[in-house]
Amino acid sequence: MAWNPEIYNKFRDERYEPFYDLLSLIQINQGLNVIDLGCGTGELTRKLADRLPGSNVIGIDSSSEMLKETGKYSNNNLKFQQTDIRQIIEAKNKYDLVFSNAALQWVDDHQKLIPQIIGLVKKNGQLAIQVPSNHTHFTHRTLHELASEEPYQQALHGWIRKVPVLHIESYAQIFSEYGCSEMTIYEKLYPHILKNADAVFDWVSGTAMLRYLERLPENLKESFVNEYKQRLHAKYGNSKPVFYSFKRIIMSAVF
Repeated sequence: MAWNPEIYNKFRDERYEPFYDLLSLIQINQGLNVIDLGCGTGELTRKLADRLPGSNVIGIDSSSEMLKETGKYSNNNLKFQQTDIRQIIEAKNKYDLVFSNAALQWVDDHQKLIPQIIGLVKKNGQLAIQVPSNHTHFTHRTLHELASEEPYQQALHGWIRKVPVLHIESYAQIFSEYGCSEMTIYEKLYPHILKNADAVFDWVSGTAMLRYLERLPENLKESFVNEYKQRLHAKYGNSKPVFYSFKRIIMSAVF
């Protein structure tokens, strides 16, 4: 999936707010071995590393586009690497802190994935995860509806993205089953005021829409985008500010 850092960072402040909520749950210690799963441009990984003095932090991401910006954030204690989360799991290295901010929603089957990630945490180590839980919002439902219509349904071979994010109780149950000694899990709605329907499109085009566009043939991409824009304008109007509610799950666990 080809990420565009410029589009993604249009809403930097809105996307970074949940990072700080997650960061507030970190039990501050020195000299930790830390991994950030899905580090993006590396800016927030640097903020994480700065909160953990003397720690060795590695940020990993599968997107070469995102990682192009990481050079300005790296230092002796912070390194970046292009690799996949599944490859990190297969390597079976252990960390004092496994951190992931808005990345695991792109990896399927959380019933299996979360236990595998717990397996990366050292004894008495911490897991800290933030994932969007906004998949029932109008913007996502409309993508699904459009993809189910012709000519897109045939071009996509009936594919519709299934979001792997679980209910918060399911994450709590998994944590408990795998020996969690302390946990904090909550869902929070972040209220965003976007300029207009076009701004809503810009938000979605930098994330959820990418999976559809990468699967559609070139001759259908423009019409898919235009039809989606029309439906956003029909919902939100052409010029007025849009209240865009966005739900996210914040969770921390010690094992």
